[in-house]
Amino acid sequence: WKTYVGRPEMDNARCFAINVLGDGLFVANHCEDALTVREAELSMERRRGASEEHILAVQGNLAATYQKLRRFEETSQMLRDVYSGHLRLHGEENIQTISNANNYAVSLNGLQRFEEAKALLRK
Repeated sequence: WKTYVGRPEMDNARCFAINVLGDGLFVANHCEDALTVREAELSMERRRGASEEHILAVQGNLAATYQKLRRFEETSQMLRDVYSGHLRLHGEENIQTISNANNYAVSLNGLQRFEEAKALLRK
């Protein structure tokens, strides 16, 4: 990734390298470092004007990192944002929306917010 760090922020190769770096750190269980990279990636993608679909994917990666770090409240908040984004983009019948609703409900269940999880899944 160091090869690409000097490139402009809008450079696609640089963005891809940052994504791969975050994934590699996550898989290698260097989650604090992965978190830093993924937060930077999200900020960068927002500045670049990335599509909402792409932003949602980056947020999903960030939620997975929070989960691995046992930061469950932040996980749930991020998954709520991802679910809401898919709902707004695709509607409630879409498979991605349904999958993200399930992910969000599981996070609510882990926080013992059972009524919220049940209400979400009843939709």
